[in-house]
Amino acid sequence: MTPTFQTVGIVGTGAMGRGIAQMAAQAGSAVILFDLQPNAAETARQALADTWQKLVDKNKLDAVQRTAMLDRLRCADALASLAPCDLVIEAVVERLDVKQKLFSELESIVSEQSVLATNTSSLSVTAIGAALRRPGQLAGFHFFNPVPLMRVVEVIAGLKTDPVVCERLTAFAREFGHTPVSAQDTPGFIVNHAGRGYGTEALRVVSERVADFATIDRILKDQMGFRLGPFELMDLTALDVSHPVMESIYRQYYDEPRYRPSVITAQRLAGGVVGKKVGDGFYAYKEGVAQVPAEPPVPAVGSLPPVWVSPKAARRAEIYQLLKNLGASIETAQAPSAHALILVAPLGLDVTTLAAVERLDPTRTVGIDMMLEDAATKRRVLATNPATRPDMRDAALALFATDGKAVSVVKDSGGFVTQRVVATIVNIAADMCQQGICTPKDLEVAVTLGLGYPMGPLAMGDKIGPTNVLEILFNMGTVYGDPRYRPSPWLRRRGALGLSLMHEEA
Repeated sequence: MTPTFQTVGIVGTGAMGRGIAQMAAQAGSAVILFDLQPNAAETARQALADTWQKLVDKNKLDAVQRTAMLDRLRCADALASLAPCDLVIEAVVERLDVKQKLFSELESIVSEQSVLATNTSSLSVTAIGAALRRPGQLAGFHFFNPVPLMRVVEVIAGLKTDPVVCERLTAFAREFGHTPVSAQDTPGFIVNHAGRGYGTEALRVVSERVADFATIDRILKDQMGFRLGPFELMDLTALDVSHPVMESIYRQYYDEPRYRPSVITAQRLAGGVVGKKVGDGFYAYKEGVAQVPAEPPVPAVGSLPPVWVSPKAARRAEIYQLLKNLGASIETAQAPSAHALILVAPLGLDVTTLAAVERLDPTRTVGIDMMLEDAATKRRVLATNPATRPDMRDAALALFATDGKAVSVVKDSGGFVTQRVVATIVNIAADMCQQGICTPKDLEVAVTLGLGYPMGPLAMGDKIGPTNVLEILFNMGTVYGDPRYRPSPWLRRRGALGLSLMHEEA
Protein backbone atom coordinates (compact mmCIF):
# COMPACT_ATOMS: atom_id res chain seq x y z
CA MET A 1 0.00 0.00 0.00
CA THR A 2 1.30 3.43 -0.94
CA PRO A 3 1.86 5.58 2.16
CA THR A 4 0.02 8.89 2.53
CA PHE A 5 3.38 10.67 2.39
CA GLN A 6 5.94 9.04 0.11
CA THR A 7 8.98 11.09 1.13
CA VAL A 8 9.31 12.34 4.70
CA GLY A 9 11.94 14.68 6.03
CA ILE A 10 12.94 14.57 9.70
CA VAL A 11 14.72 17.62 11.12
CA GLY A 12 16.31 16.81 14.47
CA THR A 13 17.52 13.25 14.93
CA GLY A 14 17.53 12.87 18.70
CA ALA A 15 15.38 10.27 20.43
CA MET A 16 12.09 11.75 19.19
CA GLY A 17 13.19 12.37 15.61
CA ARG A 18 14.79 8.95 15.38
CA GLY A 19 11.62 7.28 16.66
CA ILE A 20 9.43 9.13 14.17
CA ALA A 21 11.85 8.22 11.37
CA GLN A 22 11.64 4.56 12.37
CA MET A 23 7.86 4.52 12.18
CA ALA A 24 7.77 6.41 8.86
CA ALA A 25 10.26 4.00 7.26
CA GLN A 26 8.33 1.03 8.61
CA ALA A 27 5.15 2.52 7.08
CA GLY A 28 6.83 2.47 3.65
CA SER A 29 7.95 6.10 3.28
CA ALA A 30 11.35 7.20 2.06
CA VAL A 31 12.92 9.14 4.92
CA ILE A 32 15.55 11.87 4.78
CA LEU A 33 17.31 12.67 8.07
CA PHE A 34 18.82 16.08 8.77
CA ASP A 35 20.47 17.50 11.85
CA LEU A 36 22.64 20.56 12.37
CA GLN A 37 24.93 18.62 14.68
CA PRO A 38 27.78 16.99 12.74
CA ASN A 39 27.29 13.23 12.21
CA ALA A 40 24.03 13.22 14.23
CA ALA A 41 21.95 12.03 11.27
CA GLU A 42 24.42 9.22 10.48
CA THR A 43 24.41 8.21 14.14
CA ALA A 44 20.61 8.06 14.11
CA ARG A 45 20.59 5.95 10.93
CA GLN A 46 23.04 3.49 12.47
CA ALA A 47 20.98 3.32 15.65
CA LEU A 48 17.91 2.43 13.59
CA ALA A 49 19.91 -0.19 11.70
CA ASP A 50 20.85 -1.71 15.06
CA THR A 51 17.25 -1.53 16.31
CA TRP A 52 15.95 -3.36 13.24
CA GLN A 53 18.70 -5.96 13.53
CA LYS A 54 17.61 -6.69 17.10
CA LEU A 55 14.05 -7.18 15.82
CA VAL A 56 15.39 -9.60 13.20
CA ASP A 57 17.29 -11.50 15.91
CA LYS A 58 14.04 -11.80 17.88
CA ASN A 59 12.13 -13.02 14.78
CA LYS A 60 9.90 -9.92 14.88
CA LEU A 61 11.22 -8.76 11.52
CA ASP A 62 12.82 -10.58 8.61
CA ALA A 63 16.14 -9.61 7.06
CA VAL A 64 14.56 -8.59 3.75
CA GLN A 65 12.27 -6.13 5.53
CA ARG A 66 15.21 -4.70 7.45
CA THR A 67 17.19 -4.15 4.27
CA ALA A 68 14.23 -2.49 2.55
CA MET A 69 13.62 -0.11 5.46
CA LEU A 70 17.29 0.77 5.73
CA ASP A 71 17.38 1.47 1.98
CA ARG A 72 14.51 3.93 2.48
CA LEU A 73 16.52 5.84 5.07
CA ARG A 74 19.17 8.34 4.00
CA CYS A 75 20.98 11.29 5.52
CA ALA A 76 21.21 14.85 4.24
CA ASP A 77 24.02 17.32 4.86
CA ALA A 78 21.96 20.41 4.02
CA LEU A 79 18.39 21.54 4.66
CA ALA A 80 17.96 22.08 0.91
CA SER A 81 18.19 18.31 0.44
CA LEU A 82 14.66 18.06 1.87
CA ALA A 83 13.22 19.62 -1.31
CA PRO A 84 11.65 16.32 -2.54
CA CYS A 85 9.72 15.79 0.73
CA ASP A 86 5.93 15.95 0.72
CA LEU A 87 6.06 16.02 4.55
CA VAL A 88 8.71 17.48 6.85
CA ILE A 89 8.49 16.87 10.63
CA GLU A 90 10.65 18.88 13.00
CA ALA A 91 11.77 17.52 16.36
CA VAL A 92 14.18 20.26 17.44
CA VAL A 93 14.61 22.27 20.63
CA GLU A 94 11.42 23.67 22.26
CA ARG A 95 12.05 27.31 21.36
CA LEU A 96 9.55 29.34 19.39
CA ASP A 97 12.18 31.43 17.57
CA VAL A 98 14.12 28.34 16.48
CA LYS A 99 11.04 26.61 15.12
CA GLN A 100 9.76 29.73 13.35
CA LYS A 101 13.12 30.26 11.62
CA LEU A 102 13.32 26.58 10.60
CA PHE A 103 9.86 26.51 9.03
CA SER A 104 10.43 29.80 7.22
CA GLU A 105 13.51 28.23 5.60
CA LEU A 106 11.68 24.97 4.85
CA GLU A 107 8.77 26.80 3.24
CA SER A 108 11.11 28.16 0.58
CA ILE A 109 12.64 24.73 -0.04
CA VAL A 110 9.72 22.29 -0.34
CA SER A 111 6.81 22.47 -2.76
CA GLU A 112 3.67 24.50 -2.05
CA GLN A 113 1.72 21.27 -1.52
CA SER A 114 4.15 19.87 1.05
CA VAL A 115 2.95 19.53 4.63
CA LEU A 116 5.02 20.93 7.48
CA ALA A 117 4.56 19.39 10.94
CA THR A 118 5.88 20.35 14.35
CA ASN A 119 6.41 17.83 17.13
CA THR A 120 6.16 20.59 19.74
CA SER A 121 4.81 19.50 23.11
CA SER A 122 3.89 22.89 24.54
CA LEU A 123 4.30 25.72 22.03
CA SER A 124 1.45 27.19 20.00
CA VAL A 125 1.15 25.76 16.48
CA THR A 126 -0.51 29.01 15.42
CA ALA A 127 2.43 31.04 16.75
CA ILE A 128 4.98 28.77 15.05
CA GLY A 129 3.23 29.26 11.71
CA ALA A 130 2.48 32.97 12.14
CA ALA A 131 5.36 34.14 9.93
CA LEU A 132 4.77 31.59 7.15
CA ARG A 133 3.40 32.51 3.74
CA ARG A 134 1.38 29.28 3.79
CA PRO A 135 0.35 28.74 7.45
CA GLY A 136 -2.43 26.46 6.25
CA GLN A 137 0.19 23.80 5.45
CA LEU A 138 1.49 23.64 9.03
CA ALA A 139 0.03 21.43 11.77
CA GLY A 140 1.09 19.89 15.05
CA PHE A 141 2.05 16.20 14.97
CA HIS A 142 2.97 15.46 18.57
CA PHE A 143 4.44 12.05 19.40
CA PHE A 144 5.51 10.68 22.78
CA ASN A 145 8.79 9.10 23.77
CA PRO A 146 9.64 6.33 22.99
CA VAL A 147 7.73 6.73 19.72
CA PRO A 148 7.61 3.03 18.72
CA LEU A 149 6.05 2.09 22.08
CA MET A 150 3.85 5.11 22.83
CA ARG A 151 1.18 4.44 20.25
CA VAL A 152 -0.70 7.72 20.41
CA VAL A 153 -0.13 10.92 18.45
CA GLU A 154 -1.84 14.30 18.78
CA VAL A 155 -2.84 15.99 15.54
CA ILE A 156 -3.20 19.72 16.20
CA ALA A 157 -4.76 22.32 13.95
CA GLY A 158 -3.54 25.89 14.24
CA LEU A 159 -5.99 28.70 13.60
CA LYS A 160 -5.10 28.77 9.90
CA THR A 161 -4.35 25.07 9.33
CA ASP A 162 -6.11 23.55 6.31
CA PRO A 163 -8.37 20.71 7.58
CA VAL A 164 -7.09 18.47 4.78
CA VAL A 165 -3.60 18.69 6.29
CA CYS A 166 -4.88 17.24 9.58
CA GLU A 167 -6.82 14.56 7.73
CA ARG A 168 -3.67 13.45 5.90
CA LEU A 169 -1.60 13.42 9.10
CA THR A 170 -4.33 11.42 10.86
CA ALA A 171 -4.27 8.83 8.09
CA PHE A 172 -0.45 8.70 8.19
CA ALA A 173 -0.48 8.11 11.95
CA ARG A 174 -2.75 5.11 11.43
CA GLU A 175 -0.26 3.75 8.88
CA PHE A 176 2.33 3.91 11.68
CA GLY A 177 0.04 1.72 13.79
CA HIS A 178 -0.56 4.69 16.09
CA THR A 179 -3.85 6.03 17.41
CA PRO A 180 -4.37 9.64 16.29
CA VAL A 181 -6.37 12.06 18.45
CA SER A 182 -7.46 15.54 17.38
CA ALA A 183 -6.71 18.56 19.55
CA GLN A 184 -7.28 22.26 19.33
CA ASP A 185 -4.23 24.50 19.49
CA THR A 186 -4.24 25.16 23.23
CA PRO A 187 -1.42 24.99 25.82
CA GLY A 188 -0.40 21.39 26.41
CA PHE A 189 -2.83 20.08 23.79
CA ILE A 190 -4.48 16.96 25.32
CA VAL A 191 -1.97 14.78 27.16
CA ASN A 192 0.28 17.40 28.73
CA HIS A 193 -2.77 19.48 29.64
CA ALA A 194 -4.71 16.58 31.18
CA GLY A 195 -1.61 15.45 33.04
CA ARG A 196 -1.34 18.66 35.07
CA GLY A 197 -3.49 17.44 37.96
CA TYR A 198 -1.50 14.34 38.91
CA GLY A 199 1.89 15.85 39.66
CA THR A 200 0.93 19.37 40.70
CA GLU A 201 -1.67 18.26 43.23
CA ALA A 202 0.68 15.64 44.66
CA LEU A 203 3.26 18.39 45.07
CA ARG A 204 0.71 20.46 46.98
CA VAL A 205 0.11 17.50 49.29
CA VAL A 206 3.84 17.33 50.00
CA SER A 207 4.08 21.09 50.47
CA GLU A 208 1.44 20.84 53.23
CA ARG A 209 3.52 18.10 54.93
CA VAL A 210 0.59 15.69 54.66
CA ALA A 211 2.88 12.80 53.64
CA ASP A 212 6.28 12.13 52.11
CA PHE A 213 7.04 11.26 48.48
CA ALA A 214 7.11 7.49 48.94
CA THR A 215 3.86 7.40 50.93
CA ILE A 216 2.01 9.45 48.32
CA ASP A 217 3.31 7.21 45.55
CA ARG A 218 2.22 4.09 47.43
CA ILE A 219 -1.24 5.49 48.14
CA LEU A 220 -2.00 6.50 44.56
CA LYS A 221 -0.74 3.22 43.13
CA ASP A 222 -2.53 1.03 45.66
CA GLN A 223 -5.78 2.96 45.95
CA MET A 224 -6.35 4.03 42.35
CA GLY A 225 -4.16 1.69 40.33
CA PHE A 226 -1.72 4.18 38.81
CA ARG A 227 1.25 2.31 37.34
CA LEU A 228 3.72 4.88 38.68
CA GLY A 229 3.31 7.28 41.56
CA PRO A 230 3.62 10.99 40.68
CA PHE A 231 7.12 11.29 42.14
CA GLU A 232 8.31 8.11 40.45
CA LEU A 233 6.92 9.52 37.21
CA MET A 234 8.60 12.90 37.62
CA ASP A 235 11.89 11.15 38.38
CA LEU A 236 11.50 9.11 35.20
CA THR A 237 10.65 12.05 32.93
CA ALA A 238 13.15 14.31 34.78
CA LEU A 239 12.38 17.76 36.14
CA ASP A 240 14.39 19.53 33.44
CA VAL A 241 11.65 18.26 31.10
CA SER A 242 8.55 18.28 33.30
CA HIS A 243 8.95 21.49 35.32
CA PRO A 244 9.30 23.78 32.28
CA VAL A 245 6.12 22.21 30.87
CA MET A 246 4.33 22.95 34.16
CA GLU A 247 5.45 26.56 34.01
CA SER A 248 4.71 26.92 30.30
CA ILE A 249 1.11 25.72 30.55
CA TYR A 250 0.51 27.79 33.70
CA ARG A 251 1.82 30.98 32.09
CA GLN A 252 0.10 30.38 28.76
CA TYR A 253 -3.19 30.13 30.62
CA TYR A 254 -2.46 33.48 32.30
CA ASP A 255 -1.72 31.97 35.71
CA GLU A 256 -4.82 29.77 35.90
CA PRO A 257 -4.79 28.36 39.48
CA ARG A 258 -5.62 24.82 38.32
CA TYR A 259 -2.20 24.55 36.69
CA ARG A 260 -0.10 26.31 39.34
CA PRO A 261 3.41 24.77 39.54
CA SER A 262 5.29 24.15 42.77
CA VAL A 263 8.33 25.80 44.26
CA ILE A 264 9.47 22.28 45.21
CA THR A 265 10.22 21.29 41.61
CA ALA A 266 11.64 24.74 40.79
CA GLN A 267 14.12 24.43 43.65
CA ARG A 268 15.10 20.87 42.76
CA LEU A 269 15.59 21.80 39.13
CA ALA A 270 17.83 24.69 40.14
CA GLY A 271 19.87 22.30 42.26
CA GLY A 272 20.21 19.68 39.53
CA VAL A 273 18.19 17.12 41.51
CA VAL A 274 16.15 16.25 38.44
CA GLY A 275 15.57 12.50 38.60
CA LYS A 276 16.71 9.04 37.72
CA LYS A 277 19.01 10.01 34.86
CA VAL A 278 21.34 11.82 37.28
CA GLY A 279 20.87 9.30 40.09
CA ASP A 280 19.20 11.81 42.37
CA GLY A 281 15.58 12.98 42.37
CA PHE A 282 12.67 12.52 44.70
CA TYR A 283 14.40 9.19 45.31
CA ALA A 284 18.09 8.37 45.40
CA TYR A 285 19.15 5.80 42.78
CA LYS A 286 21.76 3.11 43.11
CA GLU A 287 22.68 1.39 39.85
CA GLY A 288 19.45 2.73 38.40
CA VAL A 289 17.24 1.36 41.17
CA ALA A 290 15.24 3.72 43.37
CA GLN A 291 16.11 3.51 47.05
CA VAL A 292 12.59 3.60 48.48
CA PRO A 293 12.38 4.00 52.27
CA ALA A 294 10.65 1.15 54.07
CA GLU A 295 7.16 1.63 55.40
CA PRO A 296 6.92 2.16 59.16
CA PRO A 297 5.95 -0.99 61.06
CA VAL A 298 2.47 -1.50 62.45
CA PRO A 299 2.60 -0.60 66.15
CA ALA A 300 1.92 -3.25 68.76
CA VAL A 301 -1.19 -2.26 70.72
CA GLY A 302 -2.21 -4.20 73.81
CA SER A 303 -5.94 -3.70 73.70
CA LEU A 304 -7.91 -1.82 71.08
CA PRO A 305 -10.51 0.76 72.12
CA PRO A 306 -14.13 0.54 70.96
CA VAL A 307 -14.91 2.42 67.74
CA TRP A 308 -17.65 4.99 67.20
CA VAL A 309 -18.45 6.04 63.62
CA SER A 310 -19.74 9.49 62.73
CA PRO A 311 -23.30 9.45 61.33
CA LYS A 312 -22.02 11.68 58.49
CA ALA A 313 -19.31 9.23 57.40
CA ALA A 314 -19.15 8.27 53.73
CA ARG A 315 -20.02 4.57 53.16
CA ARG A 316 -21.04 4.28 56.81
CA ALA A 317 -22.68 0.87 56.41
CA GLU A 318 -19.56 -0.44 54.69
CA ILE A 319 -17.38 0.91 57.51
CA TYR A 320 -19.50 -0.96 60.06
CA GLN A 321 -19.11 -4.19 58.08
CA LEU A 322 -15.37 -3.63 57.78
CA LEU A 323 -15.02 -3.01 61.51
CA LYS A 324 -17.01 -6.15 62.20
CA ASN A 325 -14.76 -8.18 59.88
CA LEU A 326 -11.70 -6.79 61.68
CA GLY A 327 -13.08 -7.84 65.05
CA ALA A 328 -13.55 -4.34 66.40
CA SER A 329 -15.84 -3.47 69.29
CA ILE A 330 -18.40 -1.09 67.76
CA GLU A 331 -20.33 1.60 69.60
CA THR A 332 -23.72 2.51 68.14
CA ALA A 333 -24.91 5.11 70.65
CA GLN A 334 -25.79 8.62 69.52
CA ALA A 335 -22.51 9.90 70.98
CA PRO A 336 -19.16 8.18 71.58
CA SER A 337 -18.13 7.00 75.02
CA ALA A 338 -15.24 8.68 76.80
CA HIS A 339 -12.80 5.95 75.69
CA ALA A 340 -13.86 5.34 72.07
CA LEU A 341 -11.80 5.85 68.94
CA ILE A 342 -13.88 8.29 66.90
CA LEU A 343 -13.92 7.60 63.16
CA VAL A 344 -14.93 10.07 60.46
CA ALA A 345 -14.92 9.52 56.69
CA PRO A 346 -15.12 12.86 54.88
CA LEU A 347 -15.25 13.63 51.18
CA GLY A 348 -13.11 16.69 50.54
CA LEU A 349 -13.22 18.04 54.09
CA ASP A 350 -10.41 17.59 56.56
CA VAL A 351 -10.69 15.78 59.89
CA THR A 352 -10.26 19.03 61.80
CA THR A 353 -13.33 20.60 60.20
CA LEU A 354 -15.53 17.58 60.92
CA ALA A 355 -14.35 17.32 64.51
CA ALA A 356 -15.22 20.98 65.03
CA VAL A 357 -18.58 20.92 63.21
CA GLU A 358 -19.75 17.67 64.85
CA ARG A 359 -18.30 18.70 68.23
CA LEU A 360 -16.20 15.57 68.51
CA ASP A 361 -13.23 15.16 70.82
CA PRO A 362 -10.37 15.88 68.38
CA THR A 363 -7.83 14.02 70.53
CA ARG A 364 -9.61 10.76 69.71
CA THR A 365 -10.75 11.52 66.16
CA VAL A 366 -9.17 9.85 63.11
CA GLY A 367 -10.31 9.96 59.49
CA ILE A 368 -10.47 7.15 56.93
CA ASP A 369 -10.66 7.61 53.18
CA MET A 370 -13.77 5.83 51.90
CA MET A 371 -14.07 7.46 48.48
CA LEU A 372 -13.75 3.96 46.99
CA GLU A 373 -15.04 0.65 48.25
CA ASP A 374 -12.56 -0.98 50.60
CA ALA A 375 -12.55 -4.14 48.49
CA ALA A 376 -11.52 -2.12 45.42
CA THR A 377 -8.26 -0.88 46.94
CA LYS A 378 -5.01 -2.45 48.09
CA ARG A 379 -4.39 0.13 50.79
CA ARG A 380 -6.35 1.91 53.51
CA VAL A 381 -5.52 5.52 54.31
CA LEU A 382 -6.07 7.12 57.70
CA ALA A 383 -5.63 10.77 58.62
CA THR A 384 -4.94 12.34 61.99
CA ASN A 385 -5.67 15.93 62.96
CA PRO A 386 -3.23 18.16 64.89
CA ALA A 387 -4.79 17.13 68.23
CA THR A 388 -5.02 13.35 67.68
CA ARG A 389 -3.34 11.45 70.51
CA PRO A 390 -0.54 9.08 69.49
CA ASP A 391 -2.24 6.14 71.25
CA MET A 392 -5.43 6.69 69.23
CA ARG A 393 -3.44 7.00 66.01
CA ASP A 394 -1.59 3.76 66.77
CA ALA A 395 -4.81 1.99 67.74
CA ALA A 396 -6.47 2.99 64.46
CA LEU A 397 -3.44 1.84 62.46
CA ALA A 398 -3.23 -1.47 64.29
CA LEU A 399 -6.97 -2.10 63.91
CA PHE A 400 -7.12 -1.44 60.16
CA ALA A 401 -3.99 -3.51 59.54
CA THR A 402 -5.41 -6.51 61.41
CA ASP A 403 -6.21 -8.44 58.21
CA GLY A 404 -2.80 -7.75 56.67
CA LYS A 405 -3.90 -5.02 54.29
CA ALA A 406 -1.47 -2.12 53.86
CA VAL A 407 -2.34 1.01 55.83
CA SER A 408 -0.89 4.50 55.53
CA VAL A 409 -1.38 7.27 58.09
CA VAL A 410 -1.16 10.84 56.79
CA LYS A 411 -1.51 14.26 58.37
CA ASP A 412 -4.77 16.15 58.08
CA SER A 413 -5.68 17.20 54.56
CA GLY A 414 -8.83 18.23 52.77
CA GLY A 415 -9.43 15.19 50.59
CA PHE A 416 -6.71 12.95 52.09
CA VAL A 417 -4.40 12.12 49.11
CA THR A 418 -6.33 10.12 46.51
CA GLN A 419 -9.51 12.17 46.74
CA ARG A 420 -7.83 15.47 46.04
CA VAL A 421 -5.50 14.19 43.31
CA VAL A 422 -8.20 12.27 41.43
CA ALA A 423 -10.79 15.05 41.79
CA THR A 424 -8.25 17.52 40.36
CA ILE A 425 -7.51 15.20 37.42
CA VAL A 426 -11.23 14.74 36.70
CA ASN A 427 -11.98 18.46 37.01
CA ILE A 428 -9.22 19.50 34.59
CA ALA A 429 -10.37 16.86 32.08
CA ALA A 430 -13.98 18.00 32.37
CA ASP A 431 -12.94 21.60 31.71
CA MET A 432 -10.97 20.52 28.64
CA CYS A 433 -14.21 19.10 27.26
CA GLN A 434 -16.03 22.28 28.24
CA GLN A 435 -13.46 24.32 26.28
CA GLY A 436 -13.80 22.03 23.26
CA ILE A 437 -10.09 21.21 23.24
CA CYS A 438 -10.98 17.67 22.19
CA THR A 439 -13.84 15.21 22.30
CA PRO A 440 -14.40 13.17 25.47
CA LYS A 441 -13.52 10.02 23.51
CA ASP A 442 -10.21 11.41 22.23
CA LEU A 443 -9.38 12.68 25.71
CA GLU A 444 -9.87 9.24 27.26
CA VAL A 445 -7.83 7.51 24.55
CA ALA A 446 -5.01 10.08 24.65
CA VAL A 447 -4.63 10.02 28.42
CA THR A 448 -4.86 6.24 28.73
CA LEU A 449 -2.25 5.66 26.01
CA GLY A 450 -0.13 8.76 26.58
CA LEU A 451 0.03 8.79 30.38
CA GLY A 452 -0.61 5.13 31.20
CA TYR A 453 -3.43 5.92 33.62
CA PRO A 454 -5.52 2.89 34.70
CA MET A 455 -8.51 4.51 32.98
CA GLY A 456 -9.36 7.83 31.38
CA PRO A 457 -10.05 10.78 33.70
CA LEU A 458 -13.72 10.99 32.74
CA ALA A 459 -14.08 7.26 33.43
CA MET A 460 -12.45 7.90 36.84
CA GLY A 461 -15.09 10.52 37.52
CA ASP A 462 -17.88 8.17 36.49
CA LYS A 463 -16.44 5.41 38.68
CA ILE A 464 -16.36 7.64 41.75
CA GLY A 465 -19.61 9.35 40.79
CA PRO A 466 -19.76 12.92 39.43
CA THR A 467 -21.74 14.06 42.48
CA ASN A 468 -19.03 12.69 44.79
CA VAL A 469 -16.33 14.43 42.75
CA LEU A 470 -18.33 17.66 43.05
CA GLU A 471 -18.66 17.21 46.80
CA ILE A 472 -14.91 16.68 47.13
CA LEU A 473 -14.15 19.80 45.08
CA PHE A 474 -16.71 22.01 46.86
CA ASN A 475 -15.44 20.88 50.27
CA MET A 476 -11.79 21.33 49.30
CA GLY A 477 -12.69 24.83 48.17
CA THR A 478 -14.15 25.40 51.63
CA VAL A 479 -11.05 24.06 53.41
CA TYR A 480 -8.46 25.85 51.26
CA GLY A 481 -10.32 28.84 49.80
CA ASP A 482 -8.39 28.26 46.58
CA PRO A 483 -10.04 28.82 43.16
CA ARG A 484 -7.90 25.92 41.98
CA TYR A 485 -10.70 23.62 43.16
CA ARG A 486 -13.67 25.36 41.55
CA PRO A 487 -15.66 22.75 39.60
CA SER A 488 -15.86 22.92 35.82
CA PRO A 489 -19.31 23.71 34.36
CA TRP A 490 -19.07 20.42 32.42
CA LEU A 491 -18.75 18.52 35.69
CA ARG A 492 -21.36 20.58 37.57
CA ARG A 493 -24.05 20.16 34.95
CA ARG A 494 -23.54 16.45 34.41
CA GLY A 495 -23.36 15.86 38.13
CA ALA A 496 -26.59 17.80 38.68
CA LEU A 497 -28.42 15.87 35.95
CA GLY A 498 -27.02 12.44 36.84
CA LEU A 499 -25.27 12.11 33.47
CA SER A 500 -22.03 10.37 32.59
CA LEU A 501 -19.06 12.70 32.20
CA MET A 502 -18.69 11.20 28.71
CA HIS A 503 -22.11 12.57 27.73
CA GLU A 504 -22.03 15.10 24.87
CA GLU A 505 -24.88 17.44 24.06
CA ALA A 506 -26.84 16.64 20.89
